[in-house]
Amino acid sequence: MNLVRQLLVVLGVIGLVLLGVAGWTWSHQALKPSAPSSHVAVASATCRECHPAEYEAWRSSHHALAERPMDAKMDRAAFDPTHVFKAGSKTNEARFHNSEFQIVTLGFKTNLEAYPVERVIGVEPVRQFLTTTTNGRWQVQEDSYDPKSDQWFDVFGADDRQPGEWGHWTGRGMNWNSTCAECHNTRLQKNYDDATDSYHTTMDEMAIGCAACHASLQEHAAWQQAHPGGREKDPTVSRAAPAKILDTCGSCHSRREDMTGNFGPGHAFFDEYQMQILDETDAWFADGQAHGEDYEFASFLGSKMSRRGVLCIDCHNPHSAKTILPGNDLCMRCHNGSFSNAPIIQPPAHSHHGLASAGNQCIACHMPVTVYMQRHARHDHGFTIPDPLLTKELGIPNACNRCHTDKSADWAAVSTEKWYGQKMERLTRERTRWMAAAQKGEDSAKTKLIEMLSPERESFYWRAAAAGLLWRWPDDAAVKAALLASLKDNHPLVREKAVNSLEPAITSGDDEVTAALHPMLNDTSRNVRVAAAWVLRDGLDLQSTAGRDLQTMLDFNADQPIGRYRKAKFALARHDPNGALADLRKAAAWDPYSPPFRFEMADVLTQLGRTNEGIQELQELCRLQPQSVEAQFKLGLALADAQQIEPAVAAFKQATKLDPENTLAWYNLGLASIAIGEVEESLAALDRAAALAPKEPQIPYERARTLSRAGRYTEARAAAKQALKLQPDFKPAQNLLDALPPPE
Repeated sequence: MNLVRQLLVVLGVIGLVLLGVAGWTWSHQALKPSAPSSHVAVASATCRECHPAEYEAWRSSHHALAERPMDAKMDRAAFDPTHVFKAGSKTNEARFHNSEFQIVTLGFKTNLEAYPVERVIGVEPVRQFLTTTTNGRWQVQEDSYDPKSDQWFDVFGADDRQPGEWGHWTGRGMNWNSTCAECHNTRLQKNYDDATDSYHTTMDEMAIGCAACHASLQEHAAWQQAHPGGREKDPTVSRAAPAKILDTCGSCHSRREDMTGNFGPGHAFFDEYQMQILDETDAWFADGQAHGEDYEFASFLGSKMSRRGVLCIDCHNPHSAKTILPGNDLCMRCHNGSFSNAPIIQPPAHSHHGLASAGNQCIACHMPVTVYMQRHARHDHGFTIPDPLLTKELGIPNACNRCHTDKSADWAAVSTEKWYGQKMERLTRERTRWMAAAQKGEDSAKTKLIEMLSPERESFYWRAAAAGLLWRWPDDAAVKAALLASLKDNHPLVREKAVNSLEPAITSGDDEVTAALHPMLNDTSRNVRVAAAWVLRDGLDLQSTAGRDLQTMLDFNADQPIGRYRKAKFALARHDPNGALADLRKAAAWDPYSPPFRFEMADVLTQLGRTNEGIQELQELCRLQPQSVEAQFKLGLALADAQQIEPAVAAFKQATKLDPENTLAWYNLGLASIAIGEVEESLAALDRAAALAPKEPQIPYERARTLSRAGRYTEARAAAKQALKLQPDFKPAQNLLDALPPPE
């Protein structure tokens, strides 16, 4: 399994706000790194003299205003007069007090306090404000401002986050250095010091400046100074390859894991990041539409536009970030017959909407809008085809009903079938059905996913998504063969996902898979090497290229609880439970409400013979998360293992109360109850388990054992026979049946 799939934690993502307002700028400053470096910062203002038009387009762009100091002209109205507003269960204030911009809110303590804000990220429609704290940390306030409506609001809406939680503005989930800074500034270095848990973050320039996208600017500036007027002959200038353009944009506009903290223009995306794509989580819908806050890049890579070679700058001015033409004019640049691989479209005839109707806009149907961060409406870049039939079948939203909210999916389906007929029966519809089945773990999806791995059939994105979803079937020979073949795919994303999905085979001791994965440690792309290093971590040579790559990634992300959890898993694989325990303690301290950290800690403490301490960790989790079924269940198991049966019964009962459909909780309640002589309670619990899992032979077998202990041999015999009926070769049931006294 990959590094993400192993976790049960759903980690929040701070919004990437790269929004602008026209007609304002400030003096951009280059902040030099604290450590010596061969890299020389070039501020965007340096480019103004030779590139005035590009500079003017950029200076008021979303990128130029991605982050900036607080400014009286832009920000005073948000704080003066004082704004009082509701934020979840709190009543907060934004005010200008003692010559200082302040937000009065719950912070590091439980009482309302005034916190100064000194920087702002984003401009419109969401501004988020930064407060500096200790050890070089900057934290992002969740109280945010919409300048258009002059309203303050909680960026998390009804999710009423409280001090002590990872996602509260004081927690690590809202730490600027780790989660925001890289994509709001130019050439940022996080510079986290593990020993002191502190940051010494530097940047070349606040906001997204010229050097964020253009490589070798220092050489270019030096050559121009030495050769005035020689612009056309400048050897430092070269046109970036299309893939590099995508890589640069995707470095921020994607949901990804940073492996190095060192991305720069010209770098290969998959040498710096592991990208999350459509998987079994709910981050994407099965047709490729974004569901969670996924930004644009992954959806775009799954689109027909991407497969046909369209680039971001084909639609967006690279300096202003605005679209280069308004409305349908932009799409019709290609869909007017100018390009042989783009079908000719007549908008009114194609859309079946009037010329001036919003429904006649290409983006209304093929780039539907989802609102994130309560205010930020973003167009989906998957360029998907609206399909109301898939809404009916799978609950996937369609653009028709996003607009016509008063109509049903049935109404929309009738209309699309009438207008487009058999054209709706396209490959993408079938693919969506396969992906939806795979997301649910349905066996029927296996064969179709294997078919999707063909380069002739699908783009690399969909091949990678298929490979990533095949992890569920490690024992299937056809799946294994297909994944092994995908290790030779020409795209690193496919190879990475294939490596991840082969991990269960490694865990089960498959020597063939182990042998096949070892060469992946020397793959040309770092994302593949790191994936292979993680899968083979127990015997990994730490001095190898892949070993160093993995350690770099683990160390770079060690300032977040999920990073500590991974370091702990790595230490456990390397037979270092004490090292793992230290990392798990930090993870739990930094994110006390996340169950996996304490679950793992309890297991490690048990390994170390400190069972009672493990139970205490689970009890603390149950206190913090009283509605967590899994926490109560795990506590019951730990108590049962420690022979504390009566408390175990209480924990299992609480788990079944929280989730009456939890088969394992009922089953274990049955086992624990009989251990303290509660026969009827045991039988009742096992009966509930059997009703939930009628094909599982272990349950009637345990019922037979309970009845046998109670001397109810006739009933025990019937239960044992039921187990054998479900599984004729189930030897424990046959042995019990043979051992029972013969019927009278």
